[in-house]
Amino acid sequence: MPRQKTFVIVGASLAGARAAETLRVEGFDGRVVLVGDEPVRPYERPPLSKTYLRGESDFDAAAVHDAGFYQEHDIDLLTSTSVTGLDPLDKKVVLDPGGELDYDELLLTTGAIPRHLSVPGGDLAGIHYLRSLSDCDDLRAGLESANRVVVVGAGWIGAEVAASAREFGKEVAMVGLSSAPMEQVLGPEVGNLFAQLHTERGVELHMGQGVQEIRGGHSAEEVVLTDGTALSGDLVVVGIGVLPRTELGERAGAEVNNGIAVDRYLSSSVAGIWAAGDVANAYHPIFDTHIRLEHWSSALNQGPVAAVNMLGKTTPYDRVPYFFSDQYDLGLEYSGYVPGGHYDEVVLRGDVGKREFIAFWMGAGRVLAGMNVNVWDVTEDIQVLVRSSEQIDPVKLANLDVALDDIHGLAEGSG
Repeated sequence: MPRQKTFVIVGASLAGARAAETLRVEGFDGRVVLVGDEPVRPYERPPLSKTYLRGESDFDAAAVHDAGFYQEHDIDLLTSTSVTGLDPLDKKVVLDPGGELDYDELLLTTGAIPRHLSVPGGDLAGIHYLRSLSDCDDLRAGLESANRVVVVGAGWIGAEVAASAREFGKEVAMVGLSSAPMEQVLGPEVGNLFAQLHTERGVELHMGQGVQEIRGGHSAEEVVLTDGTALSGDLVVVGIGVLPRTELGERAGAEVNNGIAVDRYLSSSVAGIWAAGDVANAYHPIFDTHIRLEHWSSALNQGPVAAVNMLGKTTPYDRVPYFFSDQYDLGLEYSGYVPGGHYDEVVLRGDVGKREFIAFWMGAGRVLAGMNVNVWDVTEDIQVLVRSSEQIDPVKLANLDVALDDIHGLAEGSG
């Protein structure tokens, strides 16, 4: 009788849980081991800065699967367990607790950890980072008693937390190195629209500023900016980006470059080791470059692609990058990728004043990315435009009398 194969997934995350599910759906009848260092079953992270943080949804709504799923599908879910060793030659991992475990294929979905603020006072109580469920529980408890919140970082996490804190009725100041919120992704044209949104909702913006120090007795009381401005606050939230958790890939000798480098099939440079989600810097065939995507959609979709390829298929990961955000009464979806943040122009379609529009980032006549703001059911049309290698007329793109599917229909038919 042939030996039963064992597939190990390190990282009980959305990517890891979806990979384990896919292995069973695809008919794999060997052992599936899903290892996670948190004490709870896998969950999705977007609610942590939005509905879960505000108490509008519970853990079950964020969980990837219901409580009985893993046992029902014969998936060994090991929570509160870390991997302390990895031998790619003998194909072994060392679990704590648990000891050695042999594997045939290994998928790393270890995610990322928040960048920490390295300034005097950066270790005071009352400074919060948001990555895990326990981080969110601590932050929500802090928000309940706080009066004034200082958010350091004006990216997606910072902006969403600032919006949630305002909905809690707290005074909020947001600090960012860029000239506008989310500018690193959206550029100044669209970033300024979000600056207006947050200002209208009462957020005090301090853009173009870093943090010099944090002052306080036993806990944070004041954030001092690089220009000397002192912002009072009894709770500080830091959202200045994340670092991929590449340690296991490094131990295995895999190529690591802004994440674990993987090919279009999500295979690393070490045979039998794969990576997906925030930790994976994957070659993207549409954009002809490696991209590390810190998005819900990549975790959702890369895990299954890695799983089928672990089973011997050759399915490339070629989905158009996608993410979404909700801030106050504004919802948005973003599709595409702007290499290095470089683009030629932004084309706006719709009513910007009412915040019901689509923004398109153009480069060399092509649509690099599109973001629909309070406009729905257009993601597929936007992604067709992004996938197209054709030149797109920006005048037609901005014209509401020309349907989006006509625009990409013209593009498809022009070549």
